[in-house]
Amino acid sequence: MKVLSLKYICPMKKINLACLIEDDPIHVFLTQKYIDMIGRIENLMICHNGKEAFDKLSAIITAGKLLPELILLDLNMPIWNGWQFLDEFTKIPIKQQIVIYILTSSNNPEDLKKAEEYNLHTNYLIKPITLDNLKKALDTAINDAGSTE
Repeated sequence: MKVLSLKYICPMKKINLACLIEDDPIHVFLTQKYIDMIGRIENLMICHNGKEAFDKLSAIITAGKLLPELILLDLNMPIWNGWQFLDEFTKIPIKQQIVIYILTSSNNPEDLKKAEEYNLHTNYLIKPITLDNLKKALDTAINDAGSTE
């Protein structure tokens, strides 16, 4: 008797597009590898600072295309840090739901408190990211955002 794998019967939902905003090439590499291992993200946009991310996402909005369903945001970056990105990005009226995770090396209580202002205190992951923590974040993002099968 042949048994079919459950992944063929009930395909796992995936995120079509995610955005990683991170300036550290080691963390970019590690996060990309974990994302590939998990296999739940179809496309990954990488931005190296908050300003670059804001400009790219603004262009997507202007073009009328779909934004990322998930943003993984570092806080400490050159040009625009994560807070500057959030300050500006949250001013844009967006109809699409986007799940944002702060992915940072900062365990500063002030940063944690500021994350509460954006309702991101439960979406705050301390680096180095682990495969398990990233998988849990993706599962939550897939359940919270409009995802595709």
